[in-house]
Amino acid sequence: MKTILLSRPLTNVHVEEIARQFAMPDLTLPFWGSRKKMPMHRIVRLEGEGNYTLFHFADGSQLMVSLTLKKMESRLSPKVFARPHKKNIINLLYLEALHPDHQQLSVSLVNGDRIEVSRRKASRFIKQVRGFQQELLVLDAKPTTPMLVAA
Repeated sequence: MKTILLSRPLTNVHVEEIARQFAMPDLTLPFWGSRKKMPMHRIVRLEGEGNYTLFHFADGSQLMVSLTLKKMESRLSPKVFARPHKKNIINLLYLEALHPDHQQLSVSLVNGDRIEVSRRKASRFIKQVRGFQQELLVLDAKPTTPMLVAA
């Protein structure tokens, strides 16, 4: 099995910058009788467990909410989040490598998680990853904040 490394891992500063450029809002989640705002770009992946969704965050913390994965998918940015399998949604900012195999494609994330890609969703998932990488190249090519020159 040949592993395809995608690019260098993104730093927290780079993730914050990309989230700003993609205009990724905070996600309001129901949490113990109240609501809690969570930055969307800090979510590494979402894992469906029946009528619940388990959030895995970049800092290693987890949070379970009583909403289905399908409901959560509609609230996420489609530019950055991909659903490689019916049980998982991943944030492409945290994608580390693709692991193609003649039987099964899987991906590894920067937090060490390894997720299988369903055969039915594999081609669309790979297209989404390539499109996302192209978008990152375009963002990298754009100059960031313009420098001010004193007159």
